[in-house]
Amino acid sequence: MDKSKSNVEKKNKYSGLVLGLIFTIFSAAITFIVCGDFFSDPRLEPSAFDAGVDTLGSVVCVALFYGCMKQKGEGVIYFRSLIVLVSASFMVNILLCYSAFLPEITWICFTFCLISKFLNLAIITLFYLYVKVTLNLKGKLTTLVEKAIPILIMLEVLLLVADIFYPVTFQVDATGNYLKTDLFLLEHVYFTFAAIFTTILIFKSDAPKNQKSAALTFVIMPIIEYLAFYDSLANSGMYGVVLMSLVVMYCIIFNDKITKLAATETELNMAKDIQTSMLPVLFPAFPNRKEFDLHASMDPAKEVGGDFYDFFLIDDDHLGMAIADVSGKGVPAALFMMSSKILLDVHSNMGGTPSEILERVNKTINSTNKAHMFVTMWLGILEISTGKLTTSSAGHEFPIINVNGKYEIYKDQHGLPVGAFPISKYTNHEIQLKKGDSVFVYTDGVAEAADANNEFFGVERTLDALNSMPKDSSQKEVLLGVRSAVDAFVKDAPQFDDLTMLGIKYYGPEGKDE
Repeated sequence: MDKSKSNVEKKNKYSGLVLGLIFTIFSAAITFIVCGDFFSDPRLEPSAFDAGVDTLGSVVCVALFYGCMKQKGEGVIYFRSLIVLVSASFMVNILLCYSAFLPEITWICFTFCLISKFLNLAIITLFYLYVKVTLNLKGKLTTLVEKAIPILIMLEVLLLVADIFYPVTFQVDATGNYLKTDLFLLEHVYFTFAAIFTTILIFKSDAPKNQKSAALTFVIMPIIEYLAFYDSLANSGMYGVVLMSLVVMYCIIFNDKITKLAATETELNMAKDIQTSMLPVLFPAFPNRKEFDLHASMDPAKEVGGDFYDFFLIDDDHLGMAIADVSGKGVPAALFMMSSKILLDVHSNMGGTPSEILERVNKTINSTNKAHMFVTMWLGILEISTGKLTTSSAGHEFPIINVNGKYEIYKDQHGLPVGAFPISKYTNHEIQLKKGDSVFVYTDGVAEAADANNEFFGVERTLDALNSMPKDSSQKEVLLGVRSAVDAFVKDAPQFDDLTMLGIKYYGPEGKDE
């Protein structure tokens, strides 16, 4: 269910990015086309400067949107939406200027005025949401502001809708002139409220000073532009400084975020190296032992994973093998994975059957498991001289065995996952391996690998992949074959779960026939 949701979210995100880029390009194209008339039609020359600002601004919007398409992190969706709205504002403003000189269709001029005001309302709201998420605004004042914002938005929407029927705050006369009424200041109530309280919240936030300063330019620069030119630059000037503010926020806030993400990525790569170093990765694992062929692999869904495998010689005649899957993903799962693996190693060396070892590991983990995490485990001990494999499962996937020339699911009895309950009992199962028999164990990342249609690879396809391998395939080739089958099935769909496999083929005391 989570995978399905993640796939849908990814498709929606990709579609949103493409549509956003197309819209900003479309806005720039319309603005550029209309701008030509302002330099060729004498009637439009008084607004040529506005048209130039609108055209340049719309082109910058395209470049800015393209530049942040690959950006990640909190608030990036709001930031991209702001760019789209500012781009739309430049387009609407140049069409507004154009229609103002065509008095025979003044209703079009009025319509563009109204659209421009709604865009302003949306831009202010999105800016607040962007700042709230990016700078982590919180506290009682934030709660009060969020309660007031919907009310003020509704009041301003009602004012603008009322202007359609009666000039409450503005009107456009028969000659295309924009006229303010005595109540025009009501249009600025929401902006004033948002500007004052957003500024206060920005100052109160724990964000770095440079990020707070960058965010404040969105509030301060339009005010400075208005006071300096007293609306002589019209909407083009206001949208121009708003765009400049977005560029400043992009350069400062996103740069800070990228720097922090790079540092985090470095730390995660170090964690990955540490985690990988804990797993046996040299193959053949026991070059001097000809009684069996063993191979394992782990591909984490993130930089670090919650799966692990292990194999070790308990003594000269007993080989221990384990595979496990920790609940959760990422760093917490990786930390729990490492502690679980260490405990499994320690208790395996203390001796006992697989069920006894799992019981001791479970008891130890539960004594300090404040995070309430758990791990499914499969543990097997092979008596090399006889081929007797004793296994026990703590809620793990059923192993797949080949003891009669064909891979089949071996439905053993499951116990509870390790860490799920303080006192858990586990059952031993014995499998008698003959020369040429093999065992394949895996985590749910194999069977639950999903394609673009959210269909799982499944156990049946896993069996088909195993049984399609040539009989004389090495265990490395078997694991690569299964992975190739998974990749061919999922194609370009993202990997949502760690994918871990372990395979062993038994040749007996006499070893493999050459």
